[in-house]
Amino acid sequence: MNDADVSKQIQQMVRFIRQEAEEKANEISVSAEEEFNIEKLQLVEAEKKKIRQEYERKEKQVQIRKKIEYSMQLNASRIKVLQAQDDLVNSMKESASKELLNVSKDNKTYKNLLKDLIVQSLLRLKEPSVLLRCRKGDVKLVESVLDSAKKEYAEKAKVAAPEIIVDSVYLPPAPSRDNEHGPSCSGGVVLASRDGKIVFENTLDARLDVVFRKKLPEIRKSLFGQVAV
Repeated sequence: MNDADVSKQIQQMVRFIRQEAEEKANEISVSAEEEFNIEKLQLVEAEKKKIRQEYERKEKQVQIRKKIEYSMQLNASRIKVLQAQDDLVNSMKESASKELLNVSKDNKTYKNLLKDLIVQSLLRLKEPSVLLRCRKGDVKLVESVLDSAKKEYAEKAKVAAPEIIVDSVYLPPAPSRDNEHGPSCSGGVVLASRDGKIVFENTLDARLDVVFRKKLPEIRKSLFGQVAV
């Protein structure tokens, strides 16, 4: 084999090696591009997932805030409604309290009422000797009915007539502009055992409070119905 043949074979081998190298390089390039695209797609999907999760998290936070705000507004509305209802009920009680002042203006009616209140108080206490407290302006009226009250009590309780001592300490006066913010009493009496351990408050104001507490459910039902607030 001469030099020309050897040179020819070498060139063929070089071309073959070069062709193989190019083919291999193309394969590597294609594979690398596929891997790059796959990795890029995975990164894009991972980023999309993170964005979706962040959006869902923020959306939940917004929903929670909306629920909290709604609940706060609802509670505030309920409080306003309840306050308005309480104001109306209290205004009714205040009107009733003002009407009590008219009771003691009619001496004859009030005198009979005082006797009944004293008898009722004696029946509750059932004590042989009691202390009676009334308004200073009612002392004469009270003293005028003591005998009849003691007699009526003795007949009803079937006991001896009790001793009733009118206290020199008086209940507050009737409400007026002069004592608008001070203690007041619309009338009635307070009786106590001599040792002070048993006290029965039978004033008009106390009776109004008792009646109002008992009738409050009916009053609310009448005014506001059964609507839950």
